[in-house]
Amino acid sequence: MTTSNNGTEGVEPVAPAVRAELARLRDSIDNIDAAVVHMLAERFKCTQQVGHLKAAHQLPPADPAREAHQIARLRRLAENAKLDPAFAEKLLNFIIAEVIRHHESIADNTNIVQQQQ
Repeated sequence: MTTSNNGTEGVEPVAPAVRAELARLRDSIDNIDAAVVHMLAERFKCTQQVGHLKAAHQLPPADPAREAHQIARLRRLAENAKLDPAFAEKLLNFIIAEVIRHHESIADNTNIVQQQQ
């Protein structure tokens, strides 16, 4: 058994082919992560517009019926993609909570502006 300072005690040396495959896979993961971030940014641009529309027409920040529909839809998509539907639901619930927080903030700011006029 070998000892090192980098947390690889007892680990056999990794073959160059394995290192190359790890690097290739990690590059793919990094690209997917970047795409996810960009897709979320686009999603939030759209939901910001929804928030402004809701605020302008005094609609509530949350829409429980739509949220339930979206959760059910995402669970089906996750199942079809062989992704844990519970994980997909948790992720969407996190995103929805952030969207509602943004909508509430937009509504609050709209109300302040309207009161000042």
